[in-house]
Amino acid sequence: MKLNEHKNRLLIATAIGFAVMMPSMATAQEEAEAASETEISEDGEFLGELTLGQSKREVQTGTATPLTTIKQEEIDDRQASTIAELIDSVPGVTLVNGQTPQGSGINIRGFGANSIYGTDQKVAVLVDGATTGAEEIYRVSNQLFTDPFLYKSVDVIRGTVGSFEYGSGIVGGVVLLETKDASDFTGGEVGFGGALTLGGQTNGDGINGSGTLAWQPAENAEFLFNYSYRDQDNQDDGAGNEIGNSAFELPSFLVKGRYAFDDTHSIMASYTQSETADRDVPYDTFVTGTDFFGNVDRDVTTQTASLFYYFQPAGNDLIDVEAALTYSNQEIDQTYIPFTNGFGSPVGFGVTNADLQYERTKLTVKNTSFVQTGSVEHEIRTGVEFIENDRLEASAAPGGKDNRQAVFIIDNIDFGNGLTFTPALRYENQTLETDFFDLDAGARVEGEFDDSALMGGASLRYQLENGFALFGSYAYTESLPILDDTPTTATSNRSNIFTAEEAETYEAGVSYDTVGVFNQGDTLALKLNYYDTTLEDITFIGGLDEISLQGIEIEGSFATEGGFYIDLNGNFSDGDETDTAGVSVTYRSLTADSVRVTAGKRFGRFLDLSLEALSVADADVSFRSGNPEQGDSYNIFNARATVSPQSGILKGTSFRLGVENLSDEDYTPNLSTRKATGQNFKLTVTRQF
Repeated sequence: MKLNEHKNRLLIATAIGFAVMMPSMATAQEEAEAASETEISEDGEFLGELTLGQSKREVQTGTATPLTTIKQEEIDDRQASTIAELIDSVPGVTLVNGQTPQGSGINIRGFGANSIYGTDQKVAVLVDGATTGAEEIYRVSNQLFTDPFLYKSVDVIRGTVGSFEYGSGIVGGVVLLETKDASDFTGGEVGFGGALTLGGQTNGDGINGSGTLAWQPAENAEFLFNYSYRDQDNQDDGAGNEIGNSAFELPSFLVKGRYAFDDTHSIMASYTQSETADRDVPYDTFVTGTDFFGNVDRDVTTQTASLFYYFQPAGNDLIDVEAALTYSNQEIDQTYIPFTNGFGSPVGFGVTNADLQYERTKLTVKNTSFVQTGSVEHEIRTGVEFIENDRLEASAAPGGKDNRQAVFIIDNIDFGNGLTFTPALRYENQTLETDFFDLDAGARVEGEFDDSALMGGASLRYQLENGFALFGSYAYTESLPILDDTPTTATSNRSNIFTAEEAETYEAGVSYDTVGVFNQGDTLALKLNYYDTTLEDITFIGGLDEISLQGIEIEGSFATEGGFYIDLNGNFSDGDETDTAGVSVTYRSLTADSVRVTAGKRFGRFLDLSLEALSVADADVSFRSGNPEQGDSYNIFNARATVSPQSGILKGTSFRLGVENLSDEDYTPNLSTRKATGQNFKLTVTRQF
């Protein structure tokens, strides 16, 4: 049977299932349980059980760190096709071609992916503790080949202040992905559980499916296996034109297990793998058609593996050890396909020796201690890391090893009067092993280059009794040289070959949260954060000396006990880049100003309806060549409905219907090299067992 026939049958089957379910809506709604019940007290008086308003996303008002957490419910409801699409609603996050794995990347506060490279090393992406992604691959991006079905939560840390536990040189932020656990399906009880998901979309005739089997043979052991699959053809933009190079097929799987030897010792292991096999596609994944680089057959394999050991002796506040051995690997095998124009002449550079491989092995051992000194409480995390990055030699990409050792300490100090102070330090030492051209020898020779840096920062937060909190922070980090900085021209002064980029960030903000706005169960949370970042000694963009950025990020949520909710996310930024001659212009990767509002209504646990509105301003940026590079201003709307019957034969089944880009807007997002997808209907059915 042809693949298109599979797609059509899947869409028809899911639509019929949705229609069959509709007559039971009234009965199921009457029997639906309340959205959430929380026992609260005020001034020591017990108030009983209250149904609290619940929004889509909880605003993290309890920390000075600019942190956004996306949990399982929102992951499911967004029906994202890529990991990048899961976090595009976070303020300060911009996607580069985020609707496909190939040519896509994540940009946070103007750093990370751009229209030339998939990463600038200033945004870290971790899967179960394993650092993923490549270095500077020209026009191939960092290849975010993994499936959203594999994950149950995503944390996005913006800026530097919360990053010292995860690496050096992090200016944009950190994306922490956590895979699903068997206990998420078994409820922590002995036995089997799992879920089956089928879905489809109209734009690109896409289909997707996921199967999860969870087994908990005993209270102290659990195992999970997930297989997921996605496939789509080329999509259309808002004007009805085909978006070239947007088709993909992505099979992925996850294996994960936990075992507790006793109350003190336990282990966790996970392994993920995703693969693609593209034939006769442009080498340049950022473009929509073949250019002068020509076409290639491309096979990509992305793997992550994690092994955790936990030592948590009961009654000992000084010892809580977590040891993690992680490994990530990305192989990009590319074979050039010769072709000619109408006159029989060859076209394209004829890309050769373009195979790429990046391997990262990391051992992290950290301990958390709780120390009481009078009325002051300390939560102290100390850690040591050993990191090896191994890169395959290619004709246009230097190979070699990047070995690093790091130690860090973070002390969360609670003074007990609403004041919290959190200093952090990280020291990292580096040794690069690679070939370079030596002027004295007149040939390429093997060499070693060493560097080190001491980084750190601190945050201060003061909680007032009226629900308001004030916070501020300072952070300094250094982006140590990477293998791409290896000189290709002759030099005899090795001490000046590499330069570490240095960044400072100041932040300040205010948050507010309360319960009982209009009614007793209403909830309101707001957080406003201002940042000012300066990056100097720049190497990831040639000819620049300094980048200066300022921005305001807003997050808010309001929910009533009757089920109505509103989520708000906003980002407003400005910034300049200054070249080595002292000339300043608007920063080329500046994040566009945007406001996103989601309004919805929950009908118990049975039905959730929402409408999302996104307004993005012009991102007018002129490059030094004088050619304008600007993202369009646009307004788009997305509608979503989730139906979860609470009784009858459909109990445990969820139906999710979404319509993205309702008005079929034709636009190009800021930093992207392709048009955005036009109107797209999505339908997903999940059955848990």
